[in-house]
Amino acid sequence: MYLCTQKGKKENKFTMESFLFLGFGFHAWVTIITVLGMFTILLFTKLRSDLVFLGAMAILYVTGVLNVKDAFSGFSSTSVLVVGVLFVVVAGLTYTGVLQWIMKNLLGQPDGYAKAVVRLMLPVAALSSFLSNTTVVAMFVNIVKMWSNKLHMSPSKLLIPLSYASGMGGVCTLIGTPPNLIISGLYSDKTGEVMNVLSTTIPGLFCLAIGVLSIIAMRQLLPERKAPESAFETTTDYTIEFLVPSDSELVGKTLQEAGLIDVKGGTLLELYHFDNVRSSLLPDDPIYGNDHLVYCGQIDELLDLKETHGLVNANHHIFSLEEVDKNRKLRTAFIPFNSPLIGTTLERTPLERETNMTLVAVARRGERINEIPHQVKLRAGDTLLFDCPPNLEVDTEKLRSRLHFIENSQIPNISWRTMCSSLIMLAMVVVSALNIMPLLQCAFIAAALMLLIGCCTPDQAMKSVNWDILMVFAGSVSLGLAIQNTGIAERLAFGILDICGTNPIVVMTAICLVATFATEFISNTAAGAMFFPIMFESAEKLGYEPFPFLIALMISVSSSFATPIGSPTHMLVYGPGGYRFSDFMRIGLLMNFIILAANIFIVNLIYPLQTL
Repeated sequence: MYLCTQKGKKENKFTMESFLFLGFGFHAWVTIITVLGMFTILLFTKLRSDLVFLGAMAILYVTGVLNVKDAFSGFSSTSVLVVGVLFVVVAGLTYTGVLQWIMKNLLGQPDGYAKAVVRLMLPVAALSSFLSNTTVVAMFVNIVKMWSNKLHMSPSKLLIPLSYASGMGGVCTLIGTPPNLIISGLYSDKTGEVMNVLSTTIPGLFCLAIGVLSIIAMRQLLPERKAPESAFETTTDYTIEFLVPSDSELVGKTLQEAGLIDVKGGTLLELYHFDNVRSSLLPDDPIYGNDHLVYCGQIDELLDLKETHGLVNANHHIFSLEEVDKNRKLRTAFIPFNSPLIGTTLERTPLERETNMTLVAVARRGERINEIPHQVKLRAGDTLLFDCPPNLEVDTEKLRSRLHFIENSQIPNISWRTMCSSLIMLAMVVVSALNIMPLLQCAFIAAALMLLIGCCTPDQAMKSVNWDILMVFAGSVSLGLAIQNTGIAERLAFGILDICGTNPIVVMTAICLVATFATEFISNTAAGAMFFPIMFESAEKLGYEPFPFLIALMISVSSSFATPIGSPTHMLVYGPGGYRFSDFMRIGLLMNFIILAANIFIVNLIYPLQTL
């Protein structure tokens, strides 16, 4: 029986290995279908990316493409661990106000667009070299909007450069952007050699300089859009107030009895007794003479309340951006591209009930939509104005997948810890760059010091760790292994060599070009993991050291300029800038080719190709 079993296993193995179609075996086709299916789901559905990557890992394991060690090796990958620990280090910098200090002292008052772009992009790029690009842009968005008003510029002229600067700055160090860590980690696993944390610094700085000059030269291609919240500058445009006359028959009734809660065309937002005593808006709240009722919604329909309920216009407008009750606040948010709210109306979701927020108005491309806010079918990039409770800062973490709030009201105190956190980060980079200690050990020590000194609390540190991103990183490592182990990378490398010949610079350019446009639609981390084995195999087949090829690949997979979905930072500025999808494409396509050319030139200049 044992022999029969062994024979059956051999026959089954032979069958699996002999299955070939277009040169790929069974496991290779499973990998190809999994990759294509995964990216299709990410592009056209609202499923969470971490669940998609986890599902892909499960498929690769269950089908036998990867064994259990390889399938889940990403969770123990050094690069993934570094990213996780760096979240804590970044939390220390964030909560001690380093970003706020830099924003306050470096932007200044430039006297022209070119100087404004330089004053904006260089500090952002410097910060993004060490911090999360998304964190930096999120902190700068509202500052840039206020700064642009002081400079008498449209925010749309500066927000795209803000996002571009974060991406180009991120490639200047290995810790600046996740693909650099993933690619360097895979390189270390393959060769046993560790990349220096500053390996990409000179090429990255050169590409950044070219990018800044290109933005200034192509400023006419940047749109001049009306800021979305400009539609919300005066609340009289979308709220209306009524006064209850002292002799009204409504006096003494409750809100429910008077029929003033559920009204046609709008929502009761506030009720003030005696001008400044705010009601809780419960159905059994009584109505007194001279009460102020504040409604939001469709003004023409709300005006009918004057006739149907005997109300009169209020003597003065007490519900405004400046006079809003101190226990409530008006805040603006926008709908990101992956939000589950897209295509729905708020009246069909429990969002307001869960958060105690009230939707006041909706703007699209800088124009307020003149419909009942709760009945507006939401789109990506829509800007929403909410009447919010004072403790919403806590709740915004839970809302991140559905809404991005534009302003950040959390202002940390600048203190001695601000300098300490900066020195800790600087020491971490220097010690790692000098190869005194591995980057992972440096990151652990830096994170521990942040906690010991009090730059952030343990709760803040844990909340700062983005587990969704770590899952994507781990899945990307498994994806790269599958592409390599199944022979896909090798066959693609041979295919590229057949098309491009044996000129190494041509091959490097071709792969970087494909990677640049692939990352416009998929995660740059996934693109890095997917193209690493292809670039590595191509370099080795040509007989060259893969190191320069991989440096060029790092820059390419982080050079997504042409679509707002190409980077999370683009999505952060898309709504606040009032952009359209085509705005990114108009300037971004040229930027893709300009940075690609700069990338290939500087990498081959700094790291001359060497034969194996």
